[in-house]
Amino acid sequence: MANSRLQKLLSYLRPHTPQVSLGILALLIVNGLGAYIPWLIGDNIDEMRPAFSFDQVWRVALLILILASLMGVIRLVSRILIFGVGRKVEFDLKQIIFEHLLKLEPSYFSTNTSGDLINRATSDVDNIRRLVGFAVLSLANTLFAYGITLPFMMLKSVRLTLMALAVYPLMLITVQLFSEKLRNQQQSVQEELSNLSELIQEDMSGISLIKIYAQEENERRAFRGLNQKLLRANLNLARTRNVLFPVIEALSYVSLLILLWFGSGSIATGAISIGDFVALILYAERLVFPTALLGFTITAYQRGEVSVDRVESIVTIEPKIQNSPDAIELPKPVNGQIVAKNLSYTYPGATTPALNNVSFMINPGETVAIVGAIGSGKSTLANVLPRLLAIGANQLFLDGQDVTTLRLQDLRAAIAYVPQDSFLFSTSIKNNIRYGSPLSEQPEVENAAKQAQIQTEILNFPQQYETVVGERGITLSGGQRQRTALARALLVDAPVLILDDALSSVDNQTATQILENLSTGVDRKTVIFISHQLSAAATANRIFVMDVGSIVQSGTHSQLLQQPGLYQSLWSQHQIEEFLR
Repeated sequence: MANSRLQKLLSYLRPHTPQVSLGILALLIVNGLGAYIPWLIGDNIDEMRPAFSFDQVWRVALLILILASLMGVIRLVSRILIFGVGRKVEFDLKQIIFEHLLKLEPSYFSTNTSGDLINRATSDVDNIRRLVGFAVLSLANTLFAYGITLPFMMLKSVRLTLMALAVYPLMLITVQLFSEKLRNQQQSVQEELSNLSELIQEDMSGISLIKIYAQEENERRAFRGLNQKLLRANLNLARTRNVLFPVIEALSYVSLLILLWFGSGSIATGAISIGDFVALILYAERLVFPTALLGFTITAYQRGEVSVDRVESIVTIEPKIQNSPDAIELPKPVNGQIVAKNLSYTYPGATTPALNNVSFMINPGETVAIVGAIGSGKSTLANVLPRLLAIGANQLFLDGQDVTTLRLQDLRAAIAYVPQDSFLFSTSIKNNIRYGSPLSEQPEVENAAKQAQIQTEILNFPQQYETVVGERGITLSGGQRQRTALARALLVDAPVLILDDALSSVDNQTATQILENLSTGVDRKTVIFISHQLSAAATANRIFVMDVGSIVQSGTHSQLLQQPGLYQSLWSQHQIEEFLR
């Protein structure tokens, strides 16, 4: 698992290899210069012992200043390059996640909350950005610091160098002991943060409901509970880090103390010169910061590992509905004939099929109403037609073509679908209507609005078509949202139109008028009208009556009234409701 995460991190970096390489090369130069300075100081101390010279001191000081300045500039370049790669990886990952989410079927989003997905695309990606930026920088710096400094130390004194490094295996053991704990605690933090994000997103979307039922206090308590869990998770992580880092730093300073203790004896015996001893102290000091930084690098790596897993759990999900390798283009023009042959569908985890051997033929230009009780399978049928649900082959056909063999973009371009939830974007009414056809001109937008019976109300708004509807169309009534969504579907002028209870908030007279408009004219569409409004459904060419996932009756309104069965019961109930209004 660890190797797979490392490979995945390397794959994130691979597109930016030249920039990373330049940044690491700059670090190599910095550490080379940094290792030369103590050697320079040590040699000059030994040279000046017999005869002290201020001129030599100034020359050495000036040289050190020049080298240190050069190191600073090159180190700045390395940070800009490597941190820049981190930002580019962040950009790449956000783009990959968003594009992949667009490929997934709607059912994925019913089991994965938007708050958690947003957190993964922001907080987790940010952790990965830190890992490939800060962690790569500090890890490369640590490797170069040891790889270049240790040979210089060995040249001065192998014995003292080994003594100074004797405690370093303890650092590695300490890091290993804390590693799993840090990973688990970091995962807990990310999960609690996702839970908090989900609550915020839900409450912002349902703020009207919260106020209507006066549940502000309950939501405050729920938020406080989740916030406290996040606080505890963060505190646990902070405590572990606050124990680990001082231990690592303390061990690094123990090596310096060992060097001081045994180095003084070596000077006394003449085994090492004072200049070499000073150089060894400076070299040991150079290793303190990279070693202490190792703890922060480990934490960044633990965070990054958890975040890599959480991000990969999204991008590795294969869409259940996608083009087959040999998908074909839908022949033009599209007539709009729809045929179902023993069409069945069972939701994942369910035991009873939502659609059970449904068979029918809808002719081009025909308007068919589908009625039935709640849960009879009407909406499932509506979602199956444009392949929003995964179905098997040879069950559903458009113009004689099996829909599972067609390119998805062709199939969905031929079907305009208005679902029960009339979702609108937080933009102008005009932009909402032309969402499916962004280049449409004003006259085309107005014509679609007229067909949807919403034009008059739009003209009464202060800014008319430029009126911004707010998030999810909150500033419009339910009927206005539904008719705006209908206008959006009509503007794309698809040969097949599916209305899934899309006029439930519209009065019967308006709904009937809309349906009659769609059923007449030269460019008649194939209309599938799913509704509980039987007055409007009665005007359709044919009516399918569904019950428990099957079509139990079909015919015209007058034919069905003559047949004993479910439609008679539904119509009688409808008549009573109309009388009581």
